[in-house]
Amino acid sequence: MRPKFSFHKDHRARTIFNIFNFLFFTILLTAMVIPILKVFVDSIDTSGSYGMKLWPQNPSFEAYKIIFSTTALYKPFLISVYVTALGTFLGLFMSTIGAYVLIQFDMPGRTLFSYLLLFTMIFSGGLVPTYLVMRDLNLLNTLWAIILPASLNVYNLVLMRNFFEGIPESLFESAEIDGCTPLGIFTKIVLPLSKPALASIGLFFAVAFWNEYTNFTIYISDPKWYNFQVKLRSLILDDQSLAAASTEGIYAKTVQNAAIIVAIIPFMFIYPFAQKYFVTGVTMGAVKE
Repeated sequence: MRPKFSFHKDHRARTIFNIFNFLFFTILLTAMVIPILKVFVDSIDTSGSYGMKLWPQNPSFEAYKIIFSTTALYKPFLISVYVTALGTFLGLFMSTIGAYVLIQFDMPGRTLFSYLLLFTMIFSGGLVPTYLVMRDLNLLNTLWAIILPASLNVYNLVLMRNFFEGIPESLFESAEIDGCTPLGIFTKIVLPLSKPALASIGLFFAVAFWNEYTNFTIYISDPKWYNFQVKLRSLILDDQSLAAASTEGIYAKTVQNAAIIVAIIPFMFIYPFAQKYFVTGVTMGAVKE
C-alpha cells in the first residue's frame, strides 16, 4: 500500500529533477555557444583586441570579404562539396543496403556477418595497413581514398538496421503476398518509411565528410586535390595573402576567425531543416516492443 503523501513526494522529486535538467542543459548550452559567439565577434571586430568579449568594438565584415575574394579557396570549396555529396550518397546507399540484408532473419550466416561487422567497430587494421591498401589499389592522390573508406560506417549501419527492424513485419508479408520482390519491398516500402533515419544518418555522413581533414593530409599529397578545410588551414598558416590583411586595416587574427566561421556556416543553415527528422531517426528503433 502506497504512503499517504507519496504523490506529493513524487511530484516534488520530479520538479527537482526537471530544475536540475534545466540548469544542466543551460550550462551545457552556454559552454557550447559562447566559444562560437566569441569567434564570430572576433571575426567582425577590427579593433585588434581579442580579449574575452561578446560584442565587437569596431564591427566590420571586411575579413569575410577577404575570405570570399580569395580565389585559391574556390576549387577546394567545390571539392569539399563534391566529396560531401558523393560520400553521403554512397554512405546512405551502403548503410541501407547492408541494414536491409541484416534484417533478413532467414539468411544463412546473418549472425556471423553481424558479429564480423561489430568486430570492426572495436578492432581495425590501423593506419599503416590502411595506407598500404590504398597505395596498392592506386587510390593515393584521388578523392576515392577519402570517400570509399568512410562511406561504410558500421555504427550508422547498425542504427539503420535498428530502424528497419522497427518497421512492422506485416508490411513485408503483405508485400510478398502481393508479389513484390525483395528489391521492390526495399524501394517501395522500406525507404519511403525511413525518411527520418535517412535524414539523420545522412547528416552524420555529411558532417563527417565536410569536416574531413586527417585523411586528406595522409592520402593526398597533391595540393590540387586539397579540400576546403586543408586549404583554409594552409592559407591561414602559410599564405601571405591573409597574413598581409593587417596592412589593409584588418588584422590576420580577425581573418582567421572569419575563416573558422565560414567553415561551419553550411551546416548551421542545413541542420535546422533536418532537425525535425534528427531525433526521430536516431531514437526510433532503439526500443523494441
